Amino acid sequence: MTFVELLAHLGGMGRFQVTYVAALAIPLLMLASHNLLQNFTAGVPEHHCRPRWPVANGSTGDVPLLVSIPSDGHHRPQRCQRYVEPQWHLLEVNGTANGTANSMASGMANSMVNGTANGMAKGMAKGMVNSMAKGTVNSVATGMANSMANGVATSMANVMATDTATEAATEPCHDGWTYGDGVFAHTIVTEWDLVCESKRLRQVAQSLYMAGILLGSGLFGVLSDKFGRRALLSWCYLQLGVTGAATAAAPTFGLYCLGRLLAGLAMAGVSLNSASLCMEWIPTEARAVVGTVNGYCYTLGQFVLAAVAFGLPHWRWLQLAVSLPFFLFFLYSWLFVESARWQVISGRPDLALEGLRKVARVNGRKEEGDKLSEEVTGGPPNLYPSRSSESPRDPLFSTSFAYYGLAMDLQGFGVNIYLSQLVFGAVDIPAKLASVLVISCVGRRVAQGGSLALAGICILANIVVPTELRLLRMALAVLGKGSLAASFNCAYIFTGELFPTLIRQTGMGLGGTMARVGGMVAPLVRMLAEVAPPLPLLIYGGRPHHLGRGHVLPA
Repeated sequence: MTFVELLAHLGGMGRFQVTYVAALAIPLLMLASHNLLQNFTAGVPEHHCRPRWPVANGSTGDVPLLVSIPSDGHHRPQRCQRYVEPQWHLLEVNGTANGTANSMASGMANSMVNGTANGMAKGMAKGMVNSMAKGTVNSVATGMANSMANGVATSMANVMATDTATEAATEPCHDGWTYGDGVFAHTIVTEWDLVCESKRLRQVAQSLYMAGILLGSGLFGVLSDKFGRRALLSWCYLQLGVTGAATAAAPTFGLYCLGRLLAGLAMAGVSLNSASLCMEWIPTEARAVVGTVNGYCYTLGQFVLAAVAFGLPHWRWLQLAVSLPFFLFFLYSWLFVESARWQVISGRPDLALEGLRKVARVNGRKEEGDKLSEEVTGGPPNLYPSRSSESPRDPLFSTSFAYYGLAMDLQGFGVNIYLSQLVFGAVDIPAKLASVLVISCVGRRVAQGGSLALAGICILANIVVPTELRLLRMALAVLGKGSLAASFNCAYIFTGELFPTLIRQTGMGLGGTMARVGGMVAPLVRMLAEVAPPLPLLIYGGRPHHLGRGHVLPA
């Protein structure tokens, strides 16, 4: 009797399996919170150099910025430069420009009033009409004069101030920065001044987290095959809770990065061992559905992240809130039953028999459980049938690379970041459902390739869409992200089936390693926008599109 037949004999997808999958799925809600956490904890607020000199008479507002901080091309304070010496004459330039423009506008308005009023009055015979005409024209002319005065004054002031400012010497922000209040008032950026020359450190921190997942995919894959799934999963829950809480209290940016690295290490162990325990305790026919359910838990986790981030805008409290639940997961993880498949091939048939009898009791098949000794001792040869040699590495790398390239740049779309997070999470729901339907109809290869190709097209299309069309750019990004979510679903549903039980964790760890390489490289590619703004999108879209076409089209 094969192990699949044995599970069906003990109740198939019974009460034990449902409870087991639910207990493993709940922690998956928090995986998205850690993976996408820096969208909120590393948000960049408006900022400029801290003024070098005290402002006389305690005056506030735009006056000290005008004399202390040069303006950029959009007439906003520059973020990374300040004047070496105060430019008090800019106040006089601004006042002179306003006065000159007001005089010019008044003269033009008077001329327009007189000329227009006389012309209209001649054509009106009655005094009442003349009175109404003059009043109307005077009102229109006065409005035009004020509008022109303000516009000309502003334009002249900006031009004269800019011309004067270009001649003044500037210097970097040696005394720090002043940050604006708003959504990102308390982030790691404001905590450690990760702007200007240090702005690349934001992406480095996320890449270190992905590097931790990369290392964990290989390390915990091997350790789980040697020491078991349940023990490693419990350890990873504990490590994630401890390192996450420690990161929230990190006094320096270096310790913050170390905490994120260790958290990523544990995150890989949670993902791998949860997937293996699910796969090794459920019937084959239920694997696609269970894999999709687990994927939806990750999707719901994106909603949880948006809600928690909205309620806890301070990055330390947010980091702590998404880490503490893992202590609870650690406590109840000791109730999990170790994989009977792994125990049999590890030479522990007695423990495997004990676990299977427990499954039988929970599923209401106690009598069948009492007769299991012969089936278990005779089963090992059937526990690791040969599998396809197809490698999941390339699809996982390309999917993860493009996925995190999009998902970690929500602030760049210019739309409310909480709404963006909700929309990016919501698109996963129909995308993952569609992936299961396509898999059932045309198979995994076409589903995987089609989703990758569509994602690449959507990302590449955003290169030619003007930045002013924010909603269109957002719509294309959402469609691309949904396609990548479908690709992830295809890959993870079947990756475990490509490897026998004996090396399943090692094989899944290899696939996970390639996915994390993609996730680690993605934030670094974002830096290429400083060289050429379209370059990151070209790379993010080109890789999955090329691989997707190769999967769909015949060789």
